[in-house]
Amino acid sequence: MEELDLTTREGRFKHFGSVDPIEGTKPRVKAEMADLQSSKNDFLFEVDSVGINNLSYPVVIGDFQSVGSFEVATSLRRDEKGINMSRILESLETENKGGVPLDFTTLGNVLDTLRERMNQENAEITADGRWYFTKTSPDTQLSGMAHADVKYSLGLSGDRVTRKQLGMTAMVTTLCPCSKEISEYSAHNQRGYIKVLIDVNPDKKLPDDHKEQLYDLLEINASSQLYPILKRTDEKMVTERAYENPRFIEDLIRLIAYDLVELDWVNGFELECRNEESIHQHDAFSRMSYQK
Repeated sequence: MEELDLTTREGRFKHFGSVDPIEGTKPRVKAEMADLQSSKNDFLFEVDSVGINNLSYPVVIGDFQSVGSFEVATSLRRDEKGINMSRILESLETENKGGVPLDFTTLGNVLDTLRERMNQENAEITADGRWYFTKTSPDTQLSGMAHADVKYSLGLSGDRVTRKQLGMTAMVTTLCPCSKEISEYSAHNQRGYIKVLIDVNPDKKLPDDHKEQLYDLLEINASSQLYPILKRTDEKMVTERAYENPRFIEDLIRLIAYDLVELDWVNGFELECRNEESIHQHDAFSRMSYQK
């Protein structure tokens, strides 16, 4: 049995089971290696989408760097066995500027690069991230960092846009109209979550401030807004505004839907509102979809 020198890392590794590499018979030079995924034959079916997801990657949303979760895919023709997965990351890297800017123009550039490198007609990308922005308190005007979750999803087939979607999830305050009506004083209120996924009109120019427009629209229809920093005078304003604007979950979704329909860059949407009920152990929700 080989006597091992445990004072060396190699000796300690072997002591715990490591072995020397074998010489091997397969090629080590790329040009001599078999490329199975690029082989051609009749593989029975075309594949709509094949790619990667749950990819964590740095993004730039607005003025700040954040972290995105990506799904990226292309189509696959019937006579092709597979795609080259590494080219997906390589395509993202072409737009990495201290993070990939999360907007439709940049994502379209990624897809164009990907389709060219993959020699495929169709490609799609979806990216979720947290958008950070400065928000000031209503009275004292003190600034703090607020956030909302955003989603960008884009699909291309040749020169045609097959999917262009913008999503956002924002938090608000809702106050119960029934509680206000029946109580001698006070009314129960809670944090609400608004989630929207918009089908963007590909023929309309998306406003540069589309995130701000959408966030303001979601907030203004709630009983009151959430703020990162509140002093006493701010808290008084926020509390009283909620009391002045009671909203059932059914009220909230209808008010938001009306404003979304008014936007000319919106073709349709899926909308969900959810309250973390403060006097129940369950949540309340409302959900709707709309197409112009």
